[in-house]
Amino acid sequence: MSDLGIINQKQYKGKNMNQSHKIACKVAFIYIIIGVLWIVVTDYISMTQARADVKIYAMFQHSKGWMFIFITGLFLYFIIRYWTGKMLKSQQEFILKDEQYRSLFKHNPDCVLELNLEGNVVSLNPEAEKLLGHNSDDLQGKNANHLLNWNESDKVSEFFLQSLQGEAVKFETTIQNSSDEKRIIRVTFLPIIVHAEMLGVYAIVRDITELRREEELMIMSEKLSVIGHLAAAVAHEIRNPLTSLKGFVQLMDMTKEVNPQHSEIMLKEIDRINIISSELLVLGKKQDVAFRRIDLADSLQQVFTLMKAETNLNNIEMGFRVKTAEPIYIMADSIELKQLVINIIKNSIEATKDNGEIEISLQIIDGQAVVSVSDNGMGMGPERLERIGEPFYSTKEKGTGIGLAICRKIVHRLQGEMDFESEINKGTTVTIRIPLATGQE
Repeated sequence: MSDLGIINQKQYKGKNMNQSHKIACKVAFIYIIIGVLWIVVTDYISMTQARADVKIYAMFQHSKGWMFIFITGLFLYFIIRYWTGKMLKSQQEFILKDEQYRSLFKHNPDCVLELNLEGNVVSLNPEAEKLLGHNSDDLQGKNANHLLNWNESDKVSEFFLQSLQGEAVKFETTIQNSSDEKRIIRVTFLPIIVHAEMLGVYAIVRDITELRREEELMIMSEKLSVIGHLAAAVAHEIRNPLTSLKGFVQLMDMTKEVNPQHSEIMLKEIDRINIISSELLVLGKKQDVAFRRIDLADSLQQVFTLMKAETNLNNIEMGFRVKTAEPIYIMADSIELKQLVINIIKNSIEATKDNGEIEISLQIIDGQAVVSVSDNGMGMGPERLERIGEPFYSTKEKGTGIGLAICRKIVHRLQGEMDFESEINKGTTVTIRIPLATGQE
């Protein structure tokens, strides 16, 4: 049994002792009241009978003690039976509740750890033992911080102190199990409060390692799909500068002269090819997601350069405006951010006919970086707009809906928001709001 369970039982016993004391006081008080009333009433009757008939007076005096014992005994029997019945019922309810809580603790599909006020492990359920690779005896009395990665302990300690203020706290962190395997977990701290007294904290833990891996695979799969979709447009975009380069090389071969103007144009075309191919390679590179302070305008400019190839191929005019002179920094993974914007622009291209327009804008509103992608395409009705971003729901005939679902997931990781505004035959505007990096005004 856990220490907190013992404390609860002690508190319950203490409560029962107080209740017993109160019942005993009530019984004694009732007994005294009955005794006083009996003496007053019987003395009055005795005085009356003494004047009327001495024999009746003598007989009454002889029997009134026995009558008092019988009446008070019967009265006290029913009183005590009533109160003890209430106590037994309360005790049975407590035992039933205790068994229910023990069953919830033991058979919970989530891991449950019971921590005291110092953050030491009091008890853990079988699921927690399975996740951590330790049994309850190994961890009892040890501080839960030693299960965390060293760089996570300060953050978790803050959440723990917050829960000791009586507030439920949810967060994600990583732990090391007995095999030194890193696991990603989602934790909820629930304060344990009994009779307005803080006794400790329950940590409800769910292993989300596999879920995170599946999300990463889904994002990578969608990323490769985007790259495949862009390949034809990029090839077409690269072919144009290659044609120019070939023409200038042939001209130099014929004239046997190097024209500085031609050389400058050739270098610019080579740089253009290098930028496009580099962006495509970086987008397809598999790497761990790591948030860094990045210049949002610079990242969008790189996406604009890459996607310009496809808009040119589809005869769509695309523009990019930054509506502020100051740099805009956010905490994000550069590749995921580019994938987010590429997916949205790709959807706009698919919804826009030839000679259409796509406008990308960036600004700061209320302390947030706001990215808007607007098109004048076919648009969507209210019924489709409500379901946009759901996995496996798509407005396109052969679409899966995974692209925008991943966009929502990426925006969620950035602690941002994504909104859609659309009207049939007038176009769609996607607005993304992302918190600025710390220190950004």
